[in-house]
Amino acid sequence: MEKIAKAGMTFNNAYVASPSCCPNRFSLLTGLMPARHGAHPNHSQPKLGTNFLVPQLQRLGYHVATFGKVAHGRNKFPGAHFISPSPREMSNNVLKYFGNNKIDQPVCLFVGDRRPHVVWSKESAYDPNKISLPPYFIDTPETREHWARYLTDITGMDKEMGRILKFAWERFGDDFIFLFTSDHGGQWHMGKWTLYDSGTRVPLIVTWPGKISPDIRTDAFVNWVDLIPTLIDMAGGEAPKGIDGHSFKNVLLGKTDSHRNKIFTTHTGDGAMNIFPIRSVRVGNFKYIHNLRPDAWFTNHSDRHRKDGAGAFWDSWDAAAERDTNAARVLERYYTRPEFELFDLVDDPLELNNLANDPKHRTRISAMRATLATWTKSQGDELQPHRDVYPRSSPIPEIKASKPKSRRKKKQQ
Repeated sequence: MEKIAKAGMTFNNAYVASPSCCPNRFSLLTGLMPARHGAHPNHSQPKLGTNFLVPQLQRLGYHVATFGKVAHGRNKFPGAHFISPSPREMSNNVLKYFGNNKIDQPVCLFVGDRRPHVVWSKESAYDPNKISLPPYFIDTPETREHWARYLTDITGMDKEMGRILKFAWERFGDDFIFLFTSDHGGQWHMGKWTLYDSGTRVPLIVTWPGKISPDIRTDAFVNWVDLIPTLIDMAGGEAPKGIDGHSFKNVLLGKTDSHRNKIFTTHTGDGAMNIFPIRSVRVGNFKYIHNLRPDAWFTNHSDRHRKDGAGAFWDSWDAAAERDTNAARVLERYYTRPEFELFDLVDDPLELNNLANDPKHRTRISAMRATLATWTKSQGDELQPHRDVYPRSSPIPEIKASKPKSRRKKKQQ
């Protein structure tokens, strides 16, 4: 990451369309926000007739090959000449594919590393006692062990990216655009499945030798729906009209330092683990969040499954909350959300101080509420959960992980 950042442009304000795999990846591939492509909750499918953007790259003469997790899970999508869904050994598979096939046309290569998706590596490259935790975590030995494993997976992903970068240099010389990003934040209590910045603001670095100035940063607002329209633009094409995504090529070329004046993000839910619809808008330095069902419990896979290498640290958080008021406040804020939240991302980048009830921001709140309501209406967003919520008038139901069926049994069925 440091190497490509020194070679190109790093975005300080790149956001996903939605902080979970499926809706955001379909937003990447369609240029549409989730309410429009239809795959709003995780593990769902876009509406019939939804148009994908990758065929446009084919029409521009590109050979499109994908390796690893590009669409959600093993979902295929139109426009790829070759799809290798295995999320491991991608660099080796890339080398084999291009070594065994004569490809004389321009190439568009997607490589999706699963890391740092759970389950995190069992062996850690870092000493749990020496790492730094985010200040809003509950500091327990179990938390430190899992955070060290999470960091280990990020390091492994970084090394794999280096191998892909080496292949690109050897294959294309200086004649290639290299883009690195992530589809949402990590699976932690203020990350994935939430609209806080640790769930929605993601890394984005783009290099283009001789075109993009090296070692620069930009504060321009961009969204994942903008990524493929930008690639199409840089390849000399034009993205379809009427989509939500727009090219930020001019930002990359230094012709402007802005792209969007607002960032909208949405989340609906994920199966039985997370049923908590949320919408947000960022304008300038302020983020406004509307929790559509404040009467419901917020949960996700981590606190429900509590798997080793994913959420087993939650037991230690429960124990800490019984003896420590600060830990208890962390859990209370996690499980219960007010209807409205407002954060000043300059003074409060960790989004810990909710300003929604501050009289000084009454006018701002009113304006941002109207902006978000107008946008969701224009999207055809019904603002509903994907299934019945878990009401706070009842205890949170216990949900255990189901055991996966064996390959043999599945094949017999």
